[in-house]
Amino acid sequence: MSGRLRILIVDDHPIVRQGIRQTLGDAADVGELGEAATAQEALDLVRQQDWDAVVLDIGLPGRGGLDVLPVLILSMHAEDQYAVRAIRAGAGGYLTKEAAADKLLDAIRRITTGGRFISPDLADLLATELAAGAGGPPHASLSDREFEVLRLIGSGLTVGDIADRFALSVKTVSTYRTRILEKMRMKNNAELMQYVLTNRLLD
Repeated sequence: MSGRLRILIVDDHPIVRQGIRQTLGDAADVGELGEAATAQEALDLVRQQDWDAVVLDIGLPGRGGLDVLPVLILSMHAEDQYAVRAIRAGAGGYLTKEAAADKLLDAIRRITTGGRFISPDLADLLATELAAGAGGPPHASLSDREFEVLRLIGSGLTVGDIADRFALSVKTVSTYRTRILEKMRMKNNAELMQYVLTNRLLD
């Protein structure tokens, strides 16, 4: 990488993209800033132009393929909900959308030079998981989709509601629910809801 940074901003909210653009625009080492509202738009831009990094909303569907570039996850979700999962999945860093502007720049500079950006809080989370062994907290054993289903059950949605949200069959979501109960050694939705609330897994 040489010269000024070329950064692609991917978020489905125009006001968020504008805010990131304003934050990064004044930095001396930042050059071109691109914007995309969907994963497909982002993939098209990645094929058409060279970028040094992607600032990506974790909630964006269909983002597979963007991992060809250093990715900084920018999310409204607190670190204790998604950050460890994002880092494990290969993200170069994780920031909440409330993070200070200087942290955003620091994070981008870090991942574009081959490093990882990990906040002190996230470092503590990773250390806690390491100390606890491979198991970690019960929900750490869940796949990303199972984790999403767990959170939605915790928010009070029914299996049918969740099926509609993900455009899946009720049978498929019921299978996810069964796996979640087995992995977490729980018996019913009430226990799952209590776990979600106790562990602050909702937004």
